[in-house]
Amino acid sequence: TYRVTLLPGGERFDAPADETVLLSALAAGIALPWSCRNGTCRTCISHLAAGRIEHRIAWPGLSLEEKAEGFILPCVAEPRSDLTITCGS
Repeated sequence: TYRVTLLPGGERFDAPADETVLLSALAAGIALPWSCRNGTCRTCISHLAAGRIEHRIAWPGLSLEEKAEGFILPCVAEPRSDLTITCGS
Protein backbone atom coordinates (compact mmCIF):
# COMPACT_ATOMS: atom_id res chain seq x y z
CA THR A 1 0.00 0.00 0.00
CA TYR A 2 1.25 3.45 -0.93
CA ARG A 3 0.37 6.94 0.29
CA VAL A 4 -1.17 9.34 -2.24
CA THR A 5 -1.21 13.10 -1.69
CA LEU A 6 -3.43 15.30 -3.85
CA LEU A 7 -2.57 18.86 -4.70
CA PRO A 8 -3.50 21.62 -4.30
CA GLY A 9 -5.64 20.63 -1.27
CA GLY A 10 -3.29 18.15 0.41
CA GLU A 11 -5.85 15.33 0.80
CA ARG A 12 -4.21 11.98 1.50
CA PHE A 13 -5.27 8.37 1.14
CA ASP A 14 -3.78 4.91 0.86
CA ALA A 15 -3.73 3.04 -2.45
CA PRO A 16 -2.89 -0.64 -2.83
CA ALA A 17 -0.55 -1.53 -5.71
CA ASP A 18 -3.27 -3.64 -7.36
CA GLU A 19 -5.99 -0.97 -7.35
CA THR A 20 -6.25 2.17 -9.45
CA VAL A 21 -5.62 5.57 -7.91
CA LEU A 22 -9.19 6.59 -8.78
CA LEU A 23 -10.83 3.61 -7.06
CA SER A 24 -8.60 4.07 -4.00
CA ALA A 25 -9.58 7.74 -3.78
CA LEU A 26 -13.28 6.94 -4.09
CA ALA A 27 -12.97 4.23 -1.41
CA ALA A 28 -11.40 6.85 0.88
CA GLY A 29 -14.33 9.21 0.28
CA ILE A 30 -12.39 11.57 -1.98
CA ALA A 31 -14.22 12.53 -5.14
CA LEU A 32 -11.94 12.82 -8.16
CA PRO A 33 -13.34 13.68 -11.59
CA TRP A 34 -14.04 10.61 -13.72
CA SER A 35 -16.38 9.27 -16.36
CA CYS A 36 -15.28 6.18 -18.30
CA ARG A 37 -12.84 4.47 -15.89
CA ASN A 38 -11.05 2.84 -18.83
CA GLY A 39 -8.53 5.49 -19.95
CA THR A 40 -10.36 6.93 -22.95
CA CYS A 41 -12.43 9.96 -21.88
CA ARG A 42 -9.56 11.89 -20.20
CA THR A 43 -11.88 13.39 -17.57
CA CYS A 44 -9.46 12.39 -14.81
CA ILE A 45 -6.22 13.61 -16.45
CA SER A 46 -3.80 14.72 -13.74
CA HIS A 47 -0.14 15.55 -13.36
CA LEU A 48 2.17 13.21 -11.47
CA ALA A 49 4.31 15.58 -9.41
CA ALA A 50 6.21 12.80 -7.62
CA GLY A 51 6.31 9.02 -7.57
CA ARG A 52 5.85 6.17 -10.02
CA ILE A 53 2.72 4.62 -11.50
CA GLU A 54 1.96 1.92 -14.03
CA HIS A 55 -1.04 2.24 -16.33
CA ARG A 56 -3.18 -0.91 -16.50
CA ILE A 57 -3.45 -0.56 -20.27
CA ALA A 58 -0.53 -0.28 -22.66
CA TRP A 59 -1.53 3.01 -24.22
CA PRO A 60 -4.07 5.05 -22.23
CA GLY A 61 -5.67 8.15 -23.77
CA LEU A 62 -2.51 10.25 -23.48
CA SER A 63 -0.24 11.56 -26.19
CA LEU A 64 3.46 10.77 -26.15
CA GLU A 65 4.11 14.41 -25.21
CA GLU A 66 1.65 14.28 -22.30
CA LYS A 67 3.27 11.13 -20.97
CA ALA A 68 6.70 12.76 -21.23
CA GLU A 69 5.40 15.79 -19.31
CA GLY A 70 4.18 13.56 -16.47
CA PHE A 71 0.45 13.42 -17.12
CA ILE A 72 -1.43 10.33 -15.97
CA LEU A 73 -4.96 8.95 -15.98
CA PRO A 74 -5.81 7.95 -12.38
CA CYS A 75 -8.67 5.73 -13.59
CA VAL A 76 -6.14 3.24 -15.03
CA ALA A 77 -3.02 4.14 -13.00
CA GLU A 78 -1.77 1.85 -10.24
CA PRO A 79 0.80 3.17 -7.74
CA ARG A 80 4.32 1.79 -7.66
CA SER A 81 5.51 4.19 -4.94
CA ASP A 82 4.10 6.97 -2.77
CA LEU A 83 2.55 9.56 -5.08
CA THR A 84 1.92 13.29 -5.24
CA ILE A 85 -0.67 14.18 -7.87
CA THR A 86 -1.95 17.54 -9.07
CA CYS A 87 -5.58 16.92 -9.97
CA GLY A 88 -7.45 18.62 -12.73
CA SER A 89 -4.29 19.64 -14.56
